Amino acid sequence: MSAPVTLSVPGASAEEVAELLVSLTRVRRWLARLGLGESAPIGASGVSALAEVVRGGPLRLGDLAARERIAPATLSRVVAGLVDHGYVVRTTDPDDARASLLTATDAGHELVSGLRSHRADQLAARLRRLSPEDRTALLDAGPALARLVASDV
Repeated sequence: MSAPVTLSVPGASAEEVAELLVSLTRVRRWLARLGLGESAPIGASGVSALAEVVRGGPLRLGDLAARERIAPATLSRVVAGLVDHGYVVRTTDPDDARASLLTATDAGHELVSGLRSHRADQLAARLRRLSPEDRTALLDAGPALARLVASDV
């Protein structure tokens, strides 16, 4: 049996840490319920990988797997779907002929842009219903949340 996890965080009570966890979980579930729309036949993993290629491509498969934090073998199946649907193309890496680079197509860029717009519209509608203080707090928290999930600490 493992030892219980302590919720000790400087400047925060254990209850505040637990409440943040619950809130973040609910936000994640809400975003998942927004769905991917009928224009995204590639699933959530495919959309996530495609968005990363759009944002940082062209990328090698291994680099994309590291960014997505999934095994290259798993990502290979996801990328195959992206290629089959015409959202990504594979080209030979000019620095290493044994490797390939993944580049988003125009259709891939359009899909990511459309999904991002849909979700941003939904979030904006929710933000408008909050008090100015709550809106400011959430918008100010954005960079810290990005750092939270980006860290490997």
